[in-house]
Amino acid sequence: MPTTNSRARKADSAASYQCTECGTQYAKWVGRCGECQTWGSVEERGAAKSAPKTVATMPAQKARPIGEVAVDDAAAVPTGVGELDRVLGGGIVPGAVVLLAGEPGIGKSTLLLEAAAAYAGSGARTLVVTGEESMAQVRLRADRIKALHPNLFLAAETDLGSVLGQIEAVQPRLVIVDSVQTIASAAVDGTPGGVTQVREVAAALIRDAKERNMACVLVGHVTKDGSIAGPRILEHLVDVVLQFEGDRASSLRLIRAAKNRYGASDEIGCFEMHDTGIRGLSDPSGLFLSRRPVPVPGTCVTVTLEGRRPLVAEVQALVTKTSAPTPRRASSGLDTNRVAMILAVLQQRGGIGGLASSEIYSATVGGVRLTEPAADLALLLALASATVNEPVGEGVVAIGEVGLAGEVRPVTGVRRRLTEAARLGFKSALVPPDPDGKAYGGNLAGLSIVEVGDVRAALHAVATGSRR
Repeated sequence: MPTTNSRARKADSAASYQCTECGTQYAKWVGRCGECQTWGSVEERGAAKSAPKTVATMPAQKARPIGEVAVDDAAAVPTGVGELDRVLGGGIVPGAVVLLAGEPGIGKSTLLLEAAAAYAGSGARTLVVTGEESMAQVRLRADRIKALHPNLFLAAETDLGSVLGQIEAVQPRLVIVDSVQTIASAAVDGTPGGVTQVREVAAALIRDAKERNMACVLVGHVTKDGSIAGPRILEHLVDVVLQFEGDRASSLRLIRAAKNRYGASDEIGCFEMHDTGIRGLSDPSGLFLSRRPVPVPGTCVTVTLEGRRPLVAEVQALVTKTSAPTPRRASSGLDTNRVAMILAVLQQRGGIGGLASSEIYSATVGGVRLTEPAADLALLLALASATVNEPVGEGVVAIGEVGLAGEVRPVTGVRRRLTEAARLGFKSALVPPDPDGKAYGGNLAGLSIVEVGDVRAALHAVATGSRR
């Protein structure tokens, strides 16, 4: 009869594979870890080794009170691209490692090449290492976007040792690696882009950046679900993680900071793609509004917050009668489930019928995607306006979350949203009741604030205003 110790040894020997990300053990190799859902992270375990005992050594630098540590070396240096500096927190910090990820063809290489040329224009040597294109291909793009400078150096390398050699030869203050998934190290096994290779390449570049006090930008690929490809530890190792987003059918591009050790992580940068490159948008609200001489039924304006940045956006709706047994429901730039919920609230709590036998289409202007609940009230008013064929009114903006009971709930940053609406010349704002009872500080530069507690109050306020 087997003893307890023999069974334990048998179980331990059976678990000969282990996930390098979360440590889950397996009896056989699998392509995807069932615990952390990471692909390619399960590897065969080697023989157990007894680690030597760690002994205390004399530190290279003695610990000092935190107030005596100089911060001059950690001051952010502007890159020359204003919207990118906004997201980074004023610029890129020497020694910082930034990971920029985005879908293929979204404009990552174009943006970073422009930033590299602008950074080189400040007198700092800049090195761009491309592992996906030839040097001639990058030069063609640089000619097109006017990104040429004597301090901007270019190298095409896919070997980690050669990349480190280029850094040693050029001695740059900023290095851009496009992309980290194309660089491979001869010191470890695996194909370029694999978990082991990405981890080794990133660790070596991060170590070199810290030792040289050199800023480093790593371009990362994304998976089909939008997450950054490679091991999750990559996002933990770097100092800043940026997501470059946008719709191919639209010229608008957004950079979001998912992590930032040197600034706010809720900032966004707005860009517009052109044939001659990519241009920052300091005031992008005009992209999301339609210009028309008179108000049109089925439209309403709201103010959304992208990070800490208020953006004025327009919601449009079209409601038309149909004899089809199953009317169509289509939306663009809006959450389909959210639209269905607002339709149910509008019919049940708002008292507007006829929606069940109508085809309903809803969309946003300019390709912006509205996902926050603060756009609920504007969507409801646009749908109601399209149903009764009466415009909401000129100069009206609506902000608020709509609940299933028909109430209009408060949202964050109302004062900031109202300030943006007043700056753009809106005359009236429909908002939820202020929980503090202060009407959000009163009127702003001619903006009349109308508090509405429920859906019927909002519909009544719009109907009263449109008859004036």
